[in-house]
Amino acid sequence: MDKTKLRRWDSAEHLKTNEDIALYLEACLEEAGDDAAFIAKALGNIARARGMTQLAHDTGLGRESLYKALSGDGNPSFSTILKVIKALGLKLHVETSGQ
Repeated sequence: MDKTKLRRWDSAEHLKTNEDIALYLEACLEEAGDDAAFIAKALGNIARARGMTQLAHDTGLGRESLYKALSGDGNPSFSTILKVIKALGLKLHVETSGQ
């Protein structure tokens, strides 16, 4: 019997288009609830898909500090999140929750 090789799922490998990225981030925002680390990790996945070196250049932040901040274990400031979102060509959208 042949052995099946498995590898860890990497969301970044599947974020090919701007639409993929927007839908992914929107789904993550809905899923995250109040888990800021979940959103930071999602942005990290998008950043890796787009290229962390370019993102570091576009935000003026260090590449290694971005990896750490967007790892899900980091604690990025809101200003870092805003810089990353802008550099990725994304916009935040706010709407009422209907409550």
